[in-house]
Amino acid sequence: MEIGLTTFVETTPDVNNGKVISHAERIREVVEEIVLADEIGLDVFGVGEHHRKDYACSAPAVLLAAAASRTKRIRLTSAVSVLSSDDPVRVFQEFSTVDAISNGRAEIMAGRGSFIESFPLFGFNLQDYDELFEEKLDLLLKIRDEEIINWTGKYRPSIPNRGVYPRPVQNQLPVWIASGGTPQSVARAGALGLPLALAIIGGSPLQFAPLVKLYYDAARKAGHDTSKLTVASHSHGFVADSTEIAVEKFFPPTQYAMNVLGRERGWGPYTRETFDYARSLQGALYVGDVKTVAEKIIFLRKNVGITRFMLHCPVGSMPHEDVMRAIELLGKEVAPIVRQEIARWEAAGEPQE
Repeated sequence: MEIGLTTFVETTPDVNNGKVISHAERIREVVEEIVLADEIGLDVFGVGEHHRKDYACSAPAVLLAAAASRTKRIRLTSAVSVLSSDDPVRVFQEFSTVDAISNGRAEIMAGRGSFIESFPLFGFNLQDYDELFEEKLDLLLKIRDEEIINWTGKYRPSIPNRGVYPRPVQNQLPVWIASGGTPQSVARAGALGLPLALAIIGGSPLQFAPLVKLYYDAARKAGHDTSKLTVASHSHGFVADSTEIAVEKFFPPTQYAMNVLGRERGWGPYTRETFDYARSLQGALYVGDVKTVAEKIIFLRKNVGITRFMLHCPVGSMPHEDVMRAIELLGKEVAPIVRQEIARWEAAGEPQE
């Protein structure tokens, strides 16, 4: 069971004083957060790509490269790379460079993007949303597997017998499929034999169990060894020294950020009742003390089949020291509890999928 974190490098107003941290300062903070996560033994850190004012990182590979030079063990991934509006050649080159700096710890998490700002920014038509992703994923996987590329597509100029460099340190640069939970994307990941990351940020995580089964079924049908596949959860949360402190610190900025998105997307208001329900054992929020968060991760593993858990923290802007404390608790206290329980299952021969 791998345990780590993700961030969108948020720069929303501080709910207490209205102050907005600069993009530059928040980017530097995230590098420090990755360094801490590495020092305390977490497995992975993911950075999202966005092209809007309230998220500071539009170039995850650059930020991850900065962290790569200061870390030793932690895996470094995008979360996600909006592949539909990017060039697969450049994405591969950028993450191969991160792989070189980190000596083999880079990953790409490819998605279509739930935020659409990059499409008009780079001149893509939203009507081509699905086709763009399919074509560019095909090219990215071809580059991953072959040094010399001969390729023809519809939305990107052809590549006639050209090499793509640098090549990664890893024999095969990991490419994940990120999904919001549509059966089509889950089945595609399984059929391609690619690791799957599910955004489990609402409702009950138990609703994703059939999708995990669909993923493994599709992989088996395509002839892939399912023991080598990984299913990750990207889930909102926060760990504090007590559940009361966690709720007090995490709810206000989360409510602010979720209501901003809600107004953009036509959702209802994000209320304290919504928040408290999501904190229940079967809810999608991992907010509380060490024991509470560990129990929820174990519940997710046992009932859904997740093999990598990524805590998305924070959701709205929070003081850097609070985020650092949450990372410290996740790595030093939550992760050992979860790993010990998984080891107990393995020793007892209990099923792990």
